[in-house]
Amino acid sequence: MMNKKTPIDYNVVTEKIKESGLRSLGTATIREIKKLVDEIENATGEKFIRMEMGIPGLPPAQVGVKGQIEALQRGVAAIYPDIRGIPVLKDEFSRFLKLFMDIEVNPEGCVPTVGSMQGSFATFLTLNRIREERDTTLFIDPGFPVHKMQHKTLNIKYDSFDVYNYRGEKLRDKLESYFKTGKIHSILYSNPNNPSWICFTDEELKIIGDLANKYDIIVIEDLAYFGMDFRKDYSKPGKPPYQPTVAKYTDNYILMVSSSKIFSYAGERIGMLAISNKLYDKSFPNLKRFYANDKLGYSMIFGTLYPLSSGTSHSAQYALAALFKAVNNGEFNFVEYVKEYGEKAKIMKRIFTENGFKIVYDTDVNQPIADGFYFTFSYPGMDAEELLKNLIYYGISAISLLITGSERKEGIRACTSLIQMDELPLLEKRLKQFHKDHPL
Repeated sequence: MMNKKTPIDYNVVTEKIKESGLRSLGTATIREIKKLVDEIENATGEKFIRMEMGIPGLPPAQVGVKGQIEALQRGVAAIYPDIRGIPVLKDEFSRFLKLFMDIEVNPEGCVPTVGSMQGSFATFLTLNRIREERDTTLFIDPGFPVHKMQHKTLNIKYDSFDVYNYRGEKLRDKLESYFKTGKIHSILYSNPNNPSWICFTDEELKIIGDLANKYDIIVIEDLAYFGMDFRKDYSKPGKPPYQPTVAKYTDNYILMVSSSKIFSYAGERIGMLAISNKLYDKSFPNLKRFYANDKLGYSMIFGTLYPLSSGTSHSAQYALAALFKAVNNGEFNFVEYVKEYGEKAKIMKRIFTENGFKIVYDTDVNQPIADGFYFTFSYPGMDAEELLKNLIYYGISAISLLITGSERKEGIRACTSLIQMDELPLLEKRLKQFHKDHPL
């Protein structure tokens, strides 16, 4: 039974949930939860512990700001950028991939996009056209809910499975069961994973790569949280360990690298696609049905990205080029810059577990999950819908795992980024009251 003496006025929360028109908080989108919580905050004057949005909680990396300002002062705002990207950005990103992943991608295949969101949208649209007989993307879930929303917008088929019970060698048979159907053209996962923060092992990446080679599947690797598995130090240019990648095991890959989290440059909406050298020039005759050219790289840039936005913000490209150059030269340690997220996650997970909560995705095969940008939790006796609703009365917002493709129907995703260190005592106070009001 909900205690009506909750930290946030019980009647106001109840009314705002009713007014929202949401049929289910458990299946509400991230932005819908944000809107609801914004309205409750405005009505009550009480500040929430905000964990629903994956927004950077750090200032933008200043080397990027400086590079962008200088570009604007040179007048680039008046000039359309080259649809392929400015040469200095393409060169520095190619260099970044070599120094931090130990892979070779020609600058030609390094393409700026309006955030990784546009990169994924363009990739899904293009890959769905490479073979007439293959019409389905496979998601290794849990995953970023908007990728499925993009598929619905594009009217593209997808299939998915929760990887929780298929780690290690078990992944092979599970993937092959989908690939054998002959319907899959590509596969997508994030590493580290949003929302669970699991990180694939080299064994698992090799399995994915080997099967991609066997069945001629294209792997889309989402690296939005590049280098942010803080259990290893991926911050030294040109020195191992390198950010793990399927690119070590197959040439059938497209990588998506975002500036939003690793450089806190989310507001300028810029990311990068890395199309493997093999794929960039590979011919797919079916592409001629939609584009002027049957080569994948050409079609992606001039056939899909061009009509979507006619290029990526000119000044933001100079910002990202400056950031990659500083990182490549060892002048800016981007991993050290974002380590605060891991430090907060460690404290937050302790606070949650000391007050009766459980970590849902708790291990990477045989070792504890890393502390990072996200973690997942549950509370015994409650499903995600009930837990999410109850937490809102206690001034805590998050999203349900139900919208991420997870089969863990009890799970909630917490993002560590927006919570400040000085807010952690308030989080602890509210969770202690929650635990007291909902005894196990």
